Amino acid sequence: MTRPTPESITGLVLAGGRASRMGGVDKGLQLLHGRPLALHAIERLRPQVAGLIVNANRNLEAYAALGAEVRPDSRAGFPGPLAGLLAGLEYCPTPYLASVPCDTPNFPADLVARLAAALGEAEIAMAATREEGVLRKQPVFLLLRSSLAPALAAFLDAGQRRIESWTSGRRCVTVEFDDPGAFFNANTPAELEQLQPQPGRE
Repeated sequence: MTRPTPESITGLVLAGGRASRMGGVDKGLQLLHGRPLALHAIERLRPQVAGLIVNANRNLEAYAALGAEVRPDSRAGFPGPLAGLLAGLEYCPTPYLASVPCDTPNFPADLVARLAAALGEAEIAMAATREEGVLRKQPVFLLLRSSLAPALAAFLDAGQRRIESWTSGRRCVTVEFDDPGAFFNANTPAELEQLQPQPGRE
């Protein structure tokens, strides 16, 4: 089977959650190095794909100003990252969609290429890292076939919400990345502070 090329992949930045652990603020618009978290993700993903979508449910104009097409969930009530994936899949103009969260600014620059190289006959390729000898999946760092939209819509309409419950029922391959720190995400104000430049550091 032909390996997906960047021209056949649309990127999706997931920024549609409630961000309850961040105090309910719009997480993707919180500042890191003086710029919104989502912009860091957009700029890191853009060279890896043909085009970009941001999934957001608040402050849509602010996200549009970051330079990507904005698509809110098509399901009401903030049903989670699967709803964001579905929003991306429903709009995706290419055969493949690559997703990343808005709160992980240092994900690998070769993320999409490595997921594409591993996809083969599978429907989904998922990133993973090894921490203390245990392989830990990174379930929102995905490359998936855009033809999965109807199956995902049915899964959500059945009341299911867990992303790993859905991916475990599909043909999914795992791709191990060497640097767990590249997947450090800012779920809380304290974690965001850890990513900020520290006095005395370069």
